[in-house]
Amino acid sequence: MSVVANFPRLLEGFFTERLVRQRRASPHTIAAYRDTFRVLFGFAQQQLGKPPSALELKELDAPLIGAFLDHLEKCRGNGARTRNARLAAIHSFFRYAALQEPGHGAVVQRVLAIPSKRYERKLVGFLTRVEIDALLAAPDRSSWAGRRDYALLLLAVQTGLRVSELVGLRRQDIVLGVGAHIRCDGKGRKERCTPLRKETVTVMRVWLRESPEDPAAPLFPSSRGRPLSRDGVEYLLAKHATAARKTCASLRKKRVSPHVLRHSTAMDLLAHGVDHSVIALWLGHESTETTHIYLAADLALKQKALAKSGPLKARAGVRFRPDDRLLAFLKGL
Repeated sequence: MSVVANFPRLLEGFFTERLVRQRRASPHTIAAYRDTFRVLFGFAQQQLGKPPSALELKELDAPLIGAFLDHLEKCRGNGARTRNARLAAIHSFFRYAALQEPGHGAVVQRVLAIPSKRYERKLVGFLTRVEIDALLAAPDRSSWAGRRDYALLLLAVQTGLRVSELVGLRRQDIVLGVGAHIRCDGKGRKERCTPLRKETVTVMRVWLRESPEDPAAPLFPSSRGRPLSRDGVEYLLAKHATAARKTCASLRKKRVSPHVLRHSTAMDLLAHGVDHSVIALWLGHESTETTHIYLAADLALKQKALAKSGPLKARAGVRFRPDDRLLAFLKGL
């Protein structure tokens, strides 16, 4: 069989065998990988004049993939994070291709050698307790939608759930008896339980009286009874953040998003002395290294460390002066 005929089969096998059956990838991952190849094939068709079904694996070489990555940044306006995410999907496919088509090993290795792009990592944005209180006071709890929004926002800032986890919650996922907690399917299909505070339990108990008794019903439905979408959560959050800015001046300089609420939960736990390894478990992080971003953003923690240290009393030494031209060159870099 020719290489041309093998390429569509190879790509189909990557999605059906590798992602679905072997890795049991989430629908979000499959959708992200699908979109990557749709954009890639559109670019390849412009460059090579071939439809995707007629492409050969050897034509998707390192120069073409590199040009595609530049196209993402220069023509589509994508940032380094999006570029790296697209490259990760391509790398995953080529690792699969290396096993299925060993005759194309040279092409595969050159593509796999394309590195991710480094980018500036800014300090995480988060809300203070005063700002959170202003945000929670924004929904009009005299209406059904306002009570739903208040319950959703309170649960979000107390648990730190991702927006995908929030919209996926069902009535059966919340336990309000002894040891009250919320269950969710997190990133990487990992199920975790997060305890609930007394005030959150009280609010959620009242809210459940207004929601359908079906255990499989969404915990936070739309006006039509369907689960809220990610866009729906972002819309209601933006609406209440706009209202909260009228009473809290510091919110006017901050961007409020579902992920900012998640960061706010982590920073609040850190401020109360919770160990970063426990915070990683609370948020469902894959590694405790992910939680280090909150340590970097906590100025109060750094000030405490500064207070425990004393001033430097060491005498200034003689400055190093290289006695070799090559060493002087290296020092000047």
